[in-house]
Amino acid sequence: MMQKKICMLGGFAVGKTSLVRRFVSNVFSDHYRTTIGVTVEKKSVKVDDRDVTLVLWDLYGEDEFQRVRDSYLRGSAGYILVMDGTRKATLDTAIALQQTAAKAVGAVPFVSIINKADVRSEWEIDEGVIEQLREGGWTVLFGSAKLGQGVEELFVKLATQIVQTSPIPSDSL
Repeated sequence: MMQKKICMLGGFAVGKTSLVRRFVSNVFSDHYRTTIGVTVEKKSVKVDDRDVTLVLWDLYGEDEFQRVRDSYLRGSAGYILVMDGTRKATLDTAIALQQTAAKAVGAVPFVSIINKADVRSEWEIDEGVIEQLREGGWTVLFGSAKLGQGVEELFVKLATQIVQTSPIPSDSL
């Protein structure tokens, strides 16, 4: 059994907690409750016939009043950057958080998701910017915590990247 720490990063109210709750418990709530500090959840997925337990650190949203602490990022095997498609400013926050995470934990795998695909007609993040991120090496997915769209794929994709980049334990040689 492999256990890996994953940090959920993004701006204030982008849907980090909603994505985690949908993934772990298959639940969605329209009632917004801000995360204070960090909330930790666990769920196992199968990757290449291996059980991988994801220890999900759901961090408070970054905004002009609070910054994500490096200490929360340490020990992460990967992270997820969450953006709200209906608020372009959350893209800038995600880009800044990616740089913060890279400094804190190095070149670990990460996946990004533009949340709120259920209201795609209201998006402020356009295709040109998304293509630029992809050209820069980002994996960019679209999803909806509300509908569950893309949620499982998000976590499995990151787990797969982590397994593929992790050294094989000597006891399995």
